[in-house]
Amino acid sequence: MTVAALHDPDSTGETCLQLTGISKRFGNLHVLDDVALSVRHGERRGIIGPNGAGKTTLFNVIAGELAPTSGKVHLYGREITRLPPHSRARLGLARTFQTTTLLPGLTVVENLVLSLQALTPTRFQCFVPRTRYRAFREEALRLLGQVQLDHCADWLVRALGHGEQRQVEILMALAQRPKLLLLDEPTAGLSAADAVLVTDMLRAYHRDVAMVLIEHDLSVVFNVVERITVLHYGRVVAEESVEGIHDNPVVQEIYLGGKL
Repeated sequence: MTVAALHDPDSTGETCLQLTGISKRFGNLHVLDDVALSVRHGERRGIIGPNGAGKTTLFNVIAGELAPTSGKVHLYGREITRLPPHSRARLGLARTFQTTTLLPGLTVVENLVLSLQALTPTRFQCFVPRTRYRAFREEALRLLGQVQLDHCADWLVRALGHGEQRQVEILMALAQRPKLLLLDEPTAGLSAADAVLVTDMLRAYHRDVAMVLIEHDLSVVFNVVERITVLHYGRVVAEESVEGIHDNPVVQEIYLGGKL
């Protein structure tokens, strides 16, 4: 199958991601039930809910790692419901996971170079001198400079702190120039100081990329996103601005059991 490149959106009002009637069943277990979601180009959207609400399953459906039982997924107007993950990546969708997936025996810049190569024909060239990849290295250094990590470009990844490793992992996803980035608990397992590093990075990144994040730390959610979708038992029970979620009685009752 040949996957055509998506057009570059020219308006922040354009719909980036559209989910319609998404349901997912595992036998008699309904994990997602008629989920609808619409995310604009450049938007920052948070998805919250108690454990077991279906958040990661929803990400897996969007990314193509799980097929929905019913419903449709559109990316910039193109239906991608049955496309495999690698085809979605070529169309501009990237994601990170709850656990860090870096290559600790390589340097920071080498990890980024591998990510930059991933969507080019050079990914199949295994025995080529590194000097051939000068342009990739320069781009990797530029990305590291955006988050003030260029000074540790040649350090082994294992020498970085947890927060810095998570920043590098997010940069690896952004290196592929996605139009939509899914972030699955980007601050999970980080100290408060490290979580601030990641939060500041997400807040500062340019609006050419829409970001949808799952996060249990509500202080991170409220600091990064402008709109929040709440899942409960696989259903969307609320979708409002950050300010509206604070005062939503349904959210207070089912998600926090009281006042936010």
